[in-house]
Amino acid sequence: MGTIAKQLRKMTPFETLLLMGLLLLAAFMSLPIVFIANHAFKPFHELFLFPPTFLAKEPTLTNFYDLFLRPGATIVPFSRYLYNSVLVSALAMAAVILSSCMAAYVLSKLKFGPKRIVMGAIMLALMYAAETVAIPRYLIIGWLNLNNTYFGHVLPVVASPVAVFLIKQFIDQIPNELLEAAKIDGASEFRVFARIIVPLAMPAIATISIITFQGVWGDTSASTLFMQDETMKTLPYYMMTLTSGAANTVAGQGMAAAAGLLLFLPNLIIFLLAQRRIMETMVHSGVK
Repeated sequence: MGTIAKQLRKMTPFETLLLMGLLLLAAFMSLPIVFIANHAFKPFHELFLFPPTFLAKEPTLTNFYDLFLRPGATIVPFSRYLYNSVLVSALAMAAVILSSCMAAYVLSKLKFGPKRIVMGAIMLALMYAAETVAIPRYLIIGWLNLNNTYFGHVLPVVASPVAVFLIKQFIDQIPNELLEAAKIDGASEFRVFARIIVPLAMPAIATISIITFQGVWGDTSASTLFMQDETMKTLPYYMMTLTSGAANTVAGQGMAAAAGLLLFLPNLIIFLLAQRRIMETMVHSGVK
């Protein structure tokens, strides 16, 4: 506290004014987070107040009780959706990191014939929206008999052009002389990749982990298209049924508010823990 007070006293009037402006902007940007957190604790009658209130007047845990316990007595329990989401997100992150790092290393440091064609295809893939490849994905998953399996959730996201591009841009900054010195000392290609490339590219890997986790954690397309068994669907799909089902449009709002908070918290926590890595990646990869 003493150090902060000394720094504040040394600030010029312009810096003080700039700091106050940034604090006000940060407070304004945090309003949606405050609303989501309080909305989950509002009793049923406060969810439909107009105009809506940011803070819960009578906080309650009823929404979380309904979310965790009541559905379990009749249909698939909430814990099953949560388990599926956690498992699918972890498998997808591991698969994307491994495949993207290996592809980026090959594209950045190794020489082979169609390298420019492959890189051009990756750049072209960056321009396509996910919806445009929904039908090919559906046909491939059906052809491989991966419906109602966890691989059906993971396989469509393994090939990530964004992840390959970001990690390749980061690996480009690593000097070739460093890799050649390791090879002269007897290191194999895999050892160079595992002991030099991966540790130095860790900021980019952390960024890709966050992007992949956020994309998979909130995705409903795999549950909608590839999973016919209710026990294989994920938490975002369950939340969607709470708010869009004809019978639960009103009655499910409390559970939907609690589920919304549970869906949001992992993204916030992971971002806060790895925000420094994200900034390092943006600087070193040239992405502004």
